[in-house]
This record gives sequence, structure tokens and C-alpha cells, in this order.
Amino acid sequence: MRFGIFYEHQLPKPWKEGDEAKLFHEALEQVVLADKLGYDYAWEVEHHFLEEYSHSSAPEVFLSACAALTKNIRVGHGIRQVIANYNHPARTAEGLGTLDIISRGRLDFGIGEGATRLELGGFKIPAREKRAMALEAAEQIANMMTMTPYPGYEGKSFSFPCRNVLPKPVQKPHPPMWMACTNRDTIKVAAQNGIGALAFAFVNPEEAKNWAEIYYGIIKSEECVPLGHAVNANLAMVSNFSVHPDRAEAIRRGQEGFEFFAYAVNALVAHDVLPGRSTLFADFQKARAKNDDEIIAAVKGLERNASGIGTPDDIRHHIKGFQASGVDQVIFLQQAGFNKHAHICEALELFAKDVMPEFKAQVAEREAKKAKELAPYIEAAMKRKKWMPALTDDEIPVVKASALRAGPGR
Repeated sequence: MRFGIFYEHQLPKPWKEGDEAKLFHEALEQVVLADKLGYDYAWEVEHHFLEEYSHSSAPEVFLSACAALTKNIRVGHGIRQVIANYNHPARTAEGLGTLDIISRGRLDFGIGEGATRLELGGFKIPAREKRAMALEAAEQIANMMTMTPYPGYEGKSFSFPCRNVLPKPVQKPHPPMWMACTNRDTIKVAAQNGIGALAFAFVNPEEAKNWAEIYYGIIKSEECVPLGHAVNANLAMVSNFSVHPDRAEAIRRGQEGFEFFAYAVNALVAHDVLPGRSTLFADFQKARAKNDDEIIAAVKGLERNASGIGTPDDIRHHIKGFQASGVDQVIFLQQAGFNKHAHICEALELFAKDVMPEFKAQVAEREAKKAKELAPYIEAAMKRKKWMPALTDDEIPVVKASALRAGPGR
């Protein structure tokens, strides 16, 4: 089992001068700490215009800072908005290649499409076409990262001429590809395209087992036709994360923030929005069913709290449930709502000390066994891959010189 940390860069109101800067710099400190403690991944989302819920509109900048400040932890776009309206595929490929170089080959590339009217409408993306647009762009980004030159493309959502897209990534053929998944249908899409599934849905181990069976069942079937130039067969699940020796204190430190996260996701889709005048956290507090003390009282008599919030033993049990379900990575959502920086750091340290070692000790054996089992299926899938034909030297189009002489201001 591998472990990641995840950032939306949430900033509930009220805001004070300097709060955004503090949020980002504390997040960087957390990533540096996670690197020292042995966590495997630092993931960051990309969202636009979602005030209070996510101030993460430029993940490539944040992840570059993470890469420069760390040595071992992998940095992951979880996800990059790949539709051309958000980010032109060539610019995404260039950014990925650069970040993979800066990180010395520690980049993972998750693809996404956006879901809210604020984002889709802001970039004039038809909601019914967004999935197809994202997959089309992602396939061409993989081609851009691997082909010299990229032959050019005339597609439905974007077109691009023959160019050599630079720089190329360190990892060959390209960084591992993932896809944001929120339900069983998107789990199927990820598996059909041979890419990892970033399951951004808070499901229990029983449902996680269903997702894993669906995902790996398709990976092993003829339905799997790789989108990229390699298969990344991995399933990651996002989990709440607040750890303290006292269960009640773990709930006090984390419960409200994680409830806000879940509330905000739904509210941004279902409620009207007035840009620049959000009342997301205030609305959440009015709608909250129970306060922390009521929740603590409800779980006090339970042997364990299985939500990802609790004691090291609670979290150990929680992780073992995912491990038995066939999940490869658990990604901890530790920065949510008004969760405090000091508490997040303490939880990261406590988990790394008391829980992580036993799972880390099993990684090499489990992954070697999995790789051996999947090898023939992945080989078969790669044979089904629909490759973009490379150009021969005499097929590469000449880019004609300008009639104007180059010079300052021209």
C-alpha cells in the first residue's frame, strides 16, 4: 500500500489579508514534511473560479515548488484539466516535460474534465461533450510527449500542426497517466483506457472492492485499449485523514473540515452562485446536521471509527480494509475547511510513526506479485493500442520562412 496527500487549497470565508499566501506556504511545508516522513505522493487538483472550495487554479506552479523542495515524494497532477479550452494540449505536454525534468522523473499525470457550471461555462465547454474532449486531448498529449516530431492532428475539439513538442519528459515513454473517477462508470472508462483511477469518492472498503473488481476485470479484458504509450494499472482512493491518540480530539480537529468538503462539492453543482460573493462555509454551517460533540458521543461506544478520522488503531483498521479490497494507494485529504496546519503536521507524523511502517514493509512483495500477474494482460493490451503513425523524414512538412526579416519588434 502506498500513501499520498491531496490538495484542493480550500479557503473558507471570512478571509483576511494574507490568508491565501499563508495557505499555499503551509501546504508547501506539509509536502516537505511528508517527503521526509516517507509518504509516496503529493497530489494537487486543478479547479477554476471555485472560491472557498478550491483556490488551486495553477497546480503546475505549486507542484514545481514541491519538486524543487523535495527529494523522493512523487508530485502528481490530480488532476490537470486537459480540454483545450482550459489548457492547450501542446502547452500541457510542454509543462509536463518540464516538470518531469525539474522533479527528476517524479511526476504523475492525472487527467480531468471539470464538472461545475462555473468552470465549464467560464471556458465555454459543452457539458455533454467534456468527456470525449478530455480523452481526445489526453491521447494527443501522450503522443506529443513521445513523438519526434509530433505529426500534427485535426480533431473534433482542437487541431495542431506538425511540431516537435519540447522538452521531452525524463520518464519513458511518459509519466504515468491517471484519470479522475467519481463513480463506477468513470472507473470503467479509466480501465478501458489503461490508465490509473484516482477515485475522488469517499466510499467504504466494501464499495472499494466492487470498484477494484470492475477496474482490474477490465484491465485484464479485451476492453482495455491503452490511451497512452504505457498501461498504468493502479487504483487510488481518497480518504479523510485526522489522526490523534484520542479519538474525540481527532474528530474535533478534522470532522468539520471534511464535512465542509463534501457539502461544497454538492453545493457548487446544485446551487446558484454569485461570483465573488460566495457564502459557501456560512451556508454549510447553517445546514450542518450535528456538531462535533454530538458526533463524538455517537462514536464513543464504538470499537473503532472507520472514516479515516481517529486513533492510529482506527486508521490502521481503515487502511487494512482498503488493502483487502484491492486498492493500491490511499490518498489522504488532510487540508479541508479550517483544519489547522499544526494539526495536519502532527497527524502526518503520527501516522508515519505508528501506522505506515507495517504497510511499507509489504510494498515490494505486493507490487512484484501484482506486476507478474498483470504482465500478460498488459502485453496484450499494448498490442491493441492504436498508434499514431510517425512521419518519415521526407513526410515532415517544411515550415516556410517568413517573408519578413526577423528583428526587434517583428
